[in-house]
Amino acid sequence: MAIGRPLSLTANVATKNISATATASQTQFTVTGGYRINEIGVYRNGVRLVDGVDFTATDGSVVTLLTAATEGDTLEFAIFDSFNVANTIKPNESSQTINGKLTVTGDLTANSDVIGVSTRFNAAVGIQSGGTQIGAGVTTLNFVGSGNTFAYDASANRVDISISGSGAGGGLGTAINYSDGETSTPFSYIDHSVQVTENVAINTSNAGGNESFVVSVIPNIVVNSGVAVTVGSGKTMIIDVLQIGDL
Repeated sequence: MAIGRPLSLTANVATKNISATATASQTQFTVTGGYRINEIGVYRNGVRLVDGVDFTATDGSVVTLLTAATEGDTLEFAIFDSFNVANTIKPNESSQTINGKLTVTGDLTANSDVIGVSTRFNAAVGIQSGGTQIGAGVTTLNFVGSGNTFAYDASANRVDISISGSGAGGGLGTAINYSDGETSTPFSYIDHSVQVTENVAINTSNAGGNESFVVSVIPNIVVNSGVAVTVGSGKTMIIDVLQIGDL
């Protein structure tokens, strides 16, 4: 049994022992694999030596005895090593990879390369369509059509969505906001004319069943040259359904 204060380890630190046999008057010993400075224990013939009194270990490779060894002395080096568990998150690492799924309960905040910018990820955005949850795994909200916009309120961590035709206006056209750009006025607008720039076939695949009405509130529909608008069987096309052009 070694004589002297034994080495103590915390839960996440391991150790290994390396032995060497001294030659006559030997003072320097190269430790196989090296060591971490101030994290090594040295024993001579089972007696623990004192760092700075009996030996020095300052370069991570060589241990120097301050009193030369006698031929046949046994030197034992107890070396502290990091104990790294696979697939754990290590602090202060420049980059690392976690194999398998990572489940986070609560918010996950990621700091970007831009100073002062961070991003919060929740398990799922609470979005439903027709009673079906669609938030989980969704990475993009795509707003289609003029007047459909959103604004991010960083102070409340909220996205305000404006849908064309919504708000306090008449429910048709694009809502008109006050000067703050967010609050809806009682008004909305409808463009006087619009151009059809691509071929469109209005039929049962995109305009309801066998019989349906296809309407537009815009008074003037201009079909560009070379563009075809085909109204299928059973479809009734009504332009300027509100007769805005008569105002």
